Amino acid sequence: MNSILAILFLFLVIGVEKIAADDTEVSDLPWGYDAPPMPPPPTGDEDTDNDEDNGVKERSTDEIKFRRSTATYDYALVLELSMDFYEAQRSGPLPAENRVTWRGDSALDDMGFNYEDLTGGYYDAGDHVKFGLPMAFTTTTLAWGAIRYKSIYEANGQLEKIRETIKWATDYFIKAHVSKNEFYSQVGDGAIDHQYWVPPETMTMDRPPRMIDENTAGGDIAGETAAALAAASIVFVHDPSYSDLLLSHAVDLFLLGNSTRGCHDNGGYYSQTKCGDELAWAAVWLYKATNNTLYLTEAESLYYDFARPRPWAYAWAEKNVGVQLLLNEFTGGAIYQKKVKKFVDGWFEGGNIPYTPDKLAFRDAWGPLRYNAGTCMIALMAAQDGLGVGTTYEDWARGQLHYMLGDNSANQSFVVGFGEKYPVRPHHRASSCTEGLDNNAALTSPDPNPNLLRGALVGGPNNLDVYNDNRGDYVSNEVACDYNAAFQTAIAALQYYDTYGW
Repeated sequence: MNSILAILFLFLVIGVEKIAADDTEVSDLPWGYDAPPMPPPPTGDEDTDNDEDNGVKERSTDEIKFRRSTATYDYALVLELSMDFYEAQRSGPLPAENRVTWRGDSALDDMGFNYEDLTGGYYDAGDHVKFGLPMAFTTTTLAWGAIRYKSIYEANGQLEKIRETIKWATDYFIKAHVSKNEFYSQVGDGAIDHQYWVPPETMTMDRPPRMIDENTAGGDIAGETAAALAAASIVFVHDPSYSDLLLSHAVDLFLLGNSTRGCHDNGGYYSQTKCGDELAWAAVWLYKATNNTLYLTEAESLYYDFARPRPWAYAWAEKNVGVQLLLNEFTGGAIYQKKVKKFVDGWFEGGNIPYTPDKLAFRDAWGPLRYNAGTCMIALMAAQDGLGVGTTYEDWARGQLHYMLGDNSANQSFVVGFGEKYPVRPHHRASSCTEGLDNNAALTSPDPNPNLLRGALVGGPNNLDVYNDNRGDYVSNEVACDYNAAFQTAIAALQYYDTYGW
């Protein structure tokens, strides 16, 4: 359909003259329905071992003020809905038991340069590209939660469901790792895909693959995928043959990434300039999976060489604080404890992060809830590891997560299908299209999406707590696999704490 109409619509709903990071005019951009490639989070400042982390100091509980929530929510239902969202994101041939009835088989011709089968995996967000880096980050984060909070998933009757959610990604990664030093990092092209607003079942655009090998830099994607597979090997320890298979691929991908080191060219989407944190991340997960001290030594070496900048967030391009938390788990090193505590404390009011009037910690305008949820997850895990002061970390995380579930001045839930007032027009092709309704007609329709995208966490409000439930607003209203990953794990952590304590 006419991309000019879509761009005009973006003008109306977002009210900005430019959507690029530089001075490029919107009319010069090639995409019609989605944002340009989002830049990675900024690299944190260098954080030496004996500094005060740019003014962030440990504070007593009397000095820390934040929103507290006494509301009660059904965390088990939130987890169930979140896993429904991942089923809605599935690519490839769907199993008969797929619970999202409005989805069907799609992208059955996804293949590599030599016709390798690349079906499966997850669509990234409201589009239909299979971006490897955020998919792997999603998988690592969900696996981390499934390991730490297995008893909660089991008590909820969701253990098999979280395993299926993880395995849908890991089966795809195994397919994509076609030889020891060849890994398909992506299927689809953002610039092509974003020209169309159609459901995945009917898309016909070209879906070219991208690959890394020993001659192509890819430390970030290889490292994150190795971390995901190593973490998943622990999740599937009950199935020794599959666990061993995952671990074998994880080792090979780590070696590949550690030999090439540089960051992969993803066509401008999910690109970054550093990959040391992903390699350190892979090494710590390989140590956790194998107990081989060579990986721990390598993890600490990679951390000190590449991953020491002060963390900006826990997100698809930022694993530093995750590395620090795991290194603390393995070594008990005071320096790692200090780093994690400084990161979490920096998110309290008076630290590094601005707050909205309703006291939501607001790291960034584009999808702020994902960054917030990532820190909630880290804060709860840190508290579980004994790094909090009293119940400060737990109380802060609960207040932030409850904001997302509807405990705010607008009584607005940001999880589709949860609560009395939730998003009904998420920026998402499959849920907004039906037979005879697609492209501009579907994008610009004022009606709610005809298909309910249960469990999806949308980007979130602006810095004044104003939320735009408009399908064209990809800043506030897009959904993504990585948005839900830390959110789901944080909810599992909160339910675990409430049920068992630490």
